[in-house]
Order: sequence, then C-alpha cells, then structure tokens
Amino acid sequence: MQIAIYAFNGVTMFHLASPQMVFGTVSRLGLATWRPVLFTDTSGPVRTLEGYELGGLHDPRCVAQADVVVIPSWYDDGRAAGADVVNMLRLAHARGATVLGLCLGAFPVAEAGLLDGRRAVTHWRAMSEFTRLYPTVIADESALYVDHGDVLTSAGTASAIDACLHFVRSHLGARAANSVARTMVVAPHREGGQAQYIEQPLPNDPADDAVARVMEWVVSNLTEDLSVTRLAEVAHMSSRTLIRRFHTATGSTPAAWVRSRRVDAARNLLEGSSLPIERVAKECGFGSVVTMRQAFGQATGTSPSSYRRSFHAG
Repeated sequence: MQIAIYAFNGVTMFHLASPQMVFGTVSRLGLATWRPVLFTDTSGPVRTLEGYELGGLHDPRCVAQADVVVIPSWYDDGRAAGADVVNMLRLAHARGATVLGLCLGAFPVAEAGLLDGRRAVTHWRAMSEFTRLYPTVIADESALYVDHGDVLTSAGTASAIDACLHFVRSHLGARAANSVARTMVVAPHREGGQAQYIEQPLPNDPADDAVARVMEWVVSNLTEDLSVTRLAEVAHMSSRTLIRRFHTATGSTPAAWVRSRRVDAARNLLEGSSLPIERVAKECGFGSVVTMRQAFGQATGTSPSSYRRSFHAG
C-alpha cells in the first residue's frame, strides 16, 4: 500500500511525522508492506514551521499510484486550498483512494466536496470557521476522528495518531494496531472526543486516581456486573459523582467505556482464539451473543463472524 502525505510550507514536523510514524511502523514490524512517502507541489524544498528545510520529496505525480492520500494539517488561517489541491483530492478519491484529512487537513478535504452531507471533525479551535466555510458538512466536535471508509477526518493535533491507528485497526485488525501502539508507547485507543480538551474552567474537585483504579478494575473483571452502581461501589463514591468524574477524565460515560473495553476484548479473542462466538460473548461479559453482535456492529461496522474471517491469526 502506498500512502502519499502532502507537505507544504509552514507545516509542523509533528503533523508530518504522525502518519509516517504509524504507517511506517506497520512495515517495520512486518505486519504489511505499507510505504508512506512525502510529496509536495512546492518548487524547491519545503520549509517547516520550525524552520527546517525538507528536500528530496516526491512530486504530485506519485498521488496517481497512491492507495491513500493524507493531508496531515493545513494553514492556521484556513485559506482556500486552490484548484490544484482540490482536483488532486477529487481525482484520487474518484479512482478509489482513501483520503485522510488530519487536524486542519479537514479544510481542503471539505473544499474538495468529499464531506458534503457527511459528519467530519477538525481541531476544536477551528470548528466555528470550518462550519462557516462548509455549511453542508456536519461538524462533530464530540469525536476524535470520523471514518466513512473512503474519507477519514480527525480532531486536533495528537488525534492524528488516533486516526492513523484506527486506520491500521480497520485494515489489519486490533492486534496489528496494538503492536504499533505498543512500539510507539501510545494508547491503542483513546476514549471520548476532543470536547474533553476544549478550554474550560478547571473543576474545583478534579478527578483523582479513583477513576484510574476503576478503569483498571474493569479491564480485569469484564465478566462482572459493570453497572454504574457497581463501579461507584468500587470507586467508593456516589454514582452521580463517578459519572461526573469519569466524563471529566475521559470525555466518555462509564457505560460507553465499559462497552468499548468489552468490544476490544472480543476483537482480541476473535483474532487470536478459536473459541465459539457464544464463548467469546461470555468471556467478554456480554449478556448474550445478540448483545455482543449489536455492540460489536456499532463499534466496527461488521459482525463478529465476519471480523474473525478477516483477521483471525490462523
């Protein structure tokens, strides 16, 4: 798989490095042959925001062979991308390439019309401008990334890593994404949206280690009753207080977080074991196979059986 990453004058090293690191690690670990390359339409070297000059980059002709085209960020002023970039994205998308607009990179993707009538996300600081410029796009600041299969957008800065790991998970499975995340020493999957990072007054009683202890306990006790009432008992606080602190710490509700952990555990068992689906549901704490199928389908867009056929280690 060839992955073409767009470099432009003023881009930050971090935004360029994030997709290169995630997708390059896939190849370095021998998980798949993914080849990320940098390209530019700039004459001469690209000068990053930090003042470094990058030479030896590919020209836009490499996009014609790319399976994935990444716009890793964009100018802070949200300026128009222009005909060349817009046409490049439209042509790549039309021939079947996946387009990733990371952080402010959602702006040129929206300008190309690839997000009309669809949900998308960008950095929370730019959300109002994004909505003003592209009123036909359904802006969703509650997400860290939004994936439509053919087009993916992500929230601010570090969410690019979340989105790229999600892309790995979608194509190669949870084990591959976990391996990449472990190598990079980052979380394989973060909960909640970027709303938890938007500037707001700090709570008088910030979440303490109690939430972290509850989260650790949940992961080790997925077959237990994990209702909010039970989790509140483990945390030694009221249900109302737990919900508030949990949302402050993760941007998610306890129930949603527990459901995600159970789906993650199901992914791993479906990939790495031959247990019957009924047993997988039991081991992960789902009340029934039907409940697991519903939760798994909502999280992955496929059924447990289909997921196993695609990603089982055997």
